[in-house]
Amino acid sequence: MLVLVIAHAGLAAALPCWGRRTGRAVWAIAALPLLAALVWSAVRAPDVLAGTPVQESLAWAPSLGLSLDLRLDALSLLMVWVIGGVGAAVLAYSAYYTERDTGREAGLLLAFAGAMTGLVLADNLFLLYVFWELTTLASYFLIAGPERSRERRPAAEQALLTTVAGGLSLLAGLVVLGETAGTYRISAVLADPPRGAAVTVAMVLLLLGAFAKSAQMPLHGWLPAAMVAPTPVSAYLHAATMVKAGVYLVARFAPGFADVPPWRPAVFAVGLVSMVLGAWRALRETDLKRLLAYGTISELGLLMVLFGAGTRTAAMAGAVMLAAHAAFKAALFLVTGILDHRAGSRDVRELSGAGRRMPGVFAAALLAALSMAGVPPLLGFLGKEAGYEAFLHGTGIGGRLPVLAGLVLGSVLTVAYAGRFLWGAFARKPWAEPGTPDRPGPGLLAPAAFLSAAGLVLGLWYHGVAALVRAYADRYPAGPEGPYELALWHGLTPVLGLSVLTLLLGAALYAAHRERADGTGPRWKTLVRLPDAQRAYRRTVRATDLLALRLARGTQVGSLPVYLTVLLCAVLALPGAALAVTGTGPAGTRLWTSSVQVPLALVVLAAAVAVTATRHRLTGVLLVGAVGYGVAGLFLLRGAPDLALTQFLVETLTLVVVVFVLRRMPARFSPEKAAPRTRVLQGALAGSIGVLVGVFTLAAAGARRAPAVSEDYFRLLPETGAHNTVNAIVVDFRALDTLGEIAVLLVAALGVVSLAGVRRGGDEAGSARTGNGTTGARGEPGDRAALSPTAQWDEPHECWLPGGSERPGGERSLLLEVSTWMAFPSLMVVSVFLLFSGHSHPGGGFSGGLVAGLACVLRYLVGGRDGLGTTAPVDPGLLAGGGLALAAGTGLVPALLGAEPLSGVLVEAHHLPLIGTLKFSTTLFFDMGVYLLVIGVALKLLSALGTHLAPAPRRTRTPAEGDLTR
Repeated sequence: MLVLVIAHAGLAAALPCWGRRTGRAVWAIAALPLLAALVWSAVRAPDVLAGTPVQESLAWAPSLGLSLDLRLDALSLLMVWVIGGVGAAVLAYSAYYTERDTGREAGLLLAFAGAMTGLVLADNLFLLYVFWELTTLASYFLIAGPERSRERRPAAEQALLTTVAGGLSLLAGLVVLGETAGTYRISAVLADPPRGAAVTVAMVLLLLGAFAKSAQMPLHGWLPAAMVAPTPVSAYLHAATMVKAGVYLVARFAPGFADVPPWRPAVFAVGLVSMVLGAWRALRETDLKRLLAYGTISELGLLMVLFGAGTRTAAMAGAVMLAAHAAFKAALFLVTGILDHRAGSRDVRELSGAGRRMPGVFAAALLAALSMAGVPPLLGFLGKEAGYEAFLHGTGIGGRLPVLAGLVLGSVLTVAYAGRFLWGAFARKPWAEPGTPDRPGPGLLAPAAFLSAAGLVLGLWYHGVAALVRAYADRYPAGPEGPYELALWHGLTPVLGLSVLTLLLGAALYAAHRERADGTGPRWKTLVRLPDAQRAYRRTVRATDLLALRLARGTQVGSLPVYLTVLLCAVLALPGAALAVTGTGPAGTRLWTSSVQVPLALVVLAAAVAVTATRHRLTGVLLVGAVGYGVAGLFLLRGAPDLALTQFLVETLTLVVVVFVLRRMPARFSPEKAAPRTRVLQGALAGSIGVLVGVFTLAAAGARRAPAVSEDYFRLLPETGAHNTVNAIVVDFRALDTLGEIAVLLVAALGVVSLAGVRRGGDEAGSARTGNGTTGARGEPGDRAALSPTAQWDEPHECWLPGGSERPGGERSLLLEVSTWMAFPSLMVVSVFLLFSGHSHPGGGFSGGLVAGLACVLRYLVGGRDGLGTTAPVDPGLLAGGGLALAAGTGLVPALLGAEPLSGVLVEAHHLPLIGTLKFSTTLFFDMGVYLLVIGVALKLLSALGTHLAPAPRRTRTPAEGDLTR
């Protein structure tokens, strides 16, 4: 089953690329997964009908209890046949109907079919929701079309908003239901249905989602609007399959929850209102597609009533009507497409005489309309008779006679609009000139004829249909009147009388109210005006936009302090209140373990307080750095040298980068304009947050109940061949976390580089202007070639490092250049030492990479960008990406060899020349990837900052000197 769904998705992704190459054949390729699903389900059908469903499960996250559970039972089998059979017919029709964007349309239709197949096979509540929303997305793209025209895009947005809102309600209901049942497997939930107030809430939310998806009133407005989509889309999604997702949901959960108090009243009320008013509205439409759309709303209401009743006979009627409706309504849409394609119109006031010109199309439409009206011996007749039987003689259903009256009224109106469709599409009108449409080719007519004939064949072969629907309906208890069986003839019964009466009243209703002679519509058309769903939708959207605007105007004031105040107050109100109620952890928590920690903590606190009082940006940054260094000292005193080393290096690199940023910013902070009262409130809020964080830390430290995981790390440490537990955790025990963290680090660095490069062109242009004679920021002449070559004590003439001469004399330091010349190689050796010693001593790839990054910073301070490029003649992005690739590749190698991913192997060699004994773990290569990535990120940041924040002025050289600029 999972393979089938994946095949749908994979082929759907490839079809847009194949559309131009294969032409019309792309539709045949798209039909292959549907046909495969039909063949597979037919092979499995005997077991399913015998009561043995096909189940499949794939563990996704076993520790979280998440798995991909699929199940094929009788109801799923019926839906798979509907999806595959109607889908194959629609794809065959599209090959002759669609002339452009064939690859895109075929791919989207196939993707929708795959999502719908996954929905009906899903045996997990979350998986059902995922496929539910995938069908919504596919519907949006199919309605909107490739150009997203002004006509189609609003309709697509309306369908998306309505069904997604219902989907959110469904998600909430599924979560409540799963938590109440203690399992998210649908079959397990239905095997032992829970009860209680939570289940009642869950069922209300679930039904809201189903009503929105199946376009039930008053959430029906999106379906008529979606008729702007091409006819194949309307036939497949909005008549046969997608709109039945809500019906399927009701049918799936009715066996376990039809007795929950709000279920039947909600289903009966919404279903009957939709059935009657939808059919009434269909009688008023002049566009054939909109007529069929309102008819679909009506018949979906009928299906809601039948499946929601929760009885065996009603369930049989619902299953039969589901199959019948898919066949006849899809066929009628395809017929409408043929008329629109050949006659150039689908307006009943303009079409005239098409029946004589296209007898084959008329025959297909006649069969489908008769099945829709419930004329024997078609399949629609079997479904309506079973529905009448369920509410005429059924027991255990409150108010069954009013429901029966609603079904009869809706069926009478259905017969009337079936006649209106046939008359409007094919009859000759005295006020309209008869058209001369071309007869459609066999390829365009055959799919519609196939679906229409299916209603007749299945009606005559009702024994086969009964075997399928009985397998689903037998899940309900039979009533005292005995089990109902499908048949074309049950004798002269009251149900037969109701069927005949329905046909007679429907025909009389239509015959009594024919169109006026001038084609302006029936006289009774304006007597009853229903509420306009589109107007209600537009007003709702407008009101929502207005509310959002006013809310944003009141909350999005553009003030960062206001935003922070709101967030911090929320933190105080929620976690703070919880801590105040539950306490702060066990008594006797030690605040320090050594007297040396006290003065160091006081330094940290004093620096933190001093930050709030300083007005100089650089002073504030240095004080924040002092806080970081103090925390690193606390780590060291607590016996965490690795953490202290990393904190120290990160703090140093951060200080340097921030100082680079400050070179382009004013020296002082903006003047304080807040009133004294505001400052007092800000101070009180900041102090409260500080106390909360401290108390929370103590509570978290004292709330441990399970044994510390560090014991397991120490116990398993010999398996890694390491003596440094921290490094073993980073590259072995929690290597997957490390891989994710370095990937995030790389992405963050790329984001910083992108932000720094936004104004790169402007800065470089400014630098160019400065070099052509303008005055720089320091007040020095830009054209240094014009300066007299007099001796200057502050400008060294020797260049100790490549690129050193790129700095202007006022920014060069001979002592710094000589020191860097001597220190840079040593720092790089130290970084490599930290890399290789990390498995046994404090260090590792991250610490080594930070040391190398600091060495590059020092080199940049002396030689600028050119000197940095000379020192590291490699693209920083390539270095960082190569490091990530090395780390990920090292983790995948064990998986290729049959071991666990990201696991390490100890390698030991003895008696090596000059080396002696060599012992290391293959996780060293993972650490090397981290090392390279950190260096690449540091170089990338320096490159960006050097380009945007601190462009180095260049000295213009004479031709005799040559151009040494890199």
